[in-house]
Amino acid sequence: MTVQNTMYYKTCYNSPIGDITLVCDEKENLVGLWMQGQKYFENIVDSELFKTSELETFKRAKLWLDGYFRGEKPEISILPLAPKGNVFRKMVWQILCEIPYGKVCTYGEIAKIIAKKQGKTRMSAQAVGGAVAHNPISIIIPCHRVVGSNGSLTGYSGGIKRKIKLLELEGVDMSGLFVPRCSTAL
Repeated sequence: MTVQNTMYYKTCYNSPIGDITLVCDEKENLVGLWMQGQKYFENIVDSELFKTSELETFKRAKLWLDGYFRGEKPEISILPLAPKGNVFRKMVWQILCEIPYGKVCTYGEIAKIIAKKQGKTRMSAQAVGGAVAHNPISIIIPCHRVVGSNGSLTGYSGGIKRKIKLLELEGVDMSGLFVPRCSTAL
């Protein structure tokens, strides 16, 4: 019996923070969004990517991004998201989707939420950081809204400069946030 590989499609989107690649599966579920030079994501699928701009998912995602970069607050729920990852990562990514536009959350706060959901007394903020860093659908699943407990703008695999631009676009109060001297991106 032959196992058929899933087909994946890609398209590009020119954004104010650089070129973005969007990837969806054959069911038109969005499985990836990464920026040029972003860590980890070019290997989210294990088969060839076919280039097209004609898929409805790509059209909807581009409209979502257009609105986002105009300063609107588009709803994540209007897009068919299917990020690939283990149960823990998917749990973290779901929490990221609940961080309100224009707000930030810490890795530690997310760790407490996960611990409570799993019936544990505590959870590692570093484990949460690893899951956040491997978010395959950046911007839409807003991993840029996560900061260190001391206000450090750390851990963004798309780069600190992009993280700052995204937070500023959303109107986040940047006064208590800072760029760490040494990068701690995962």
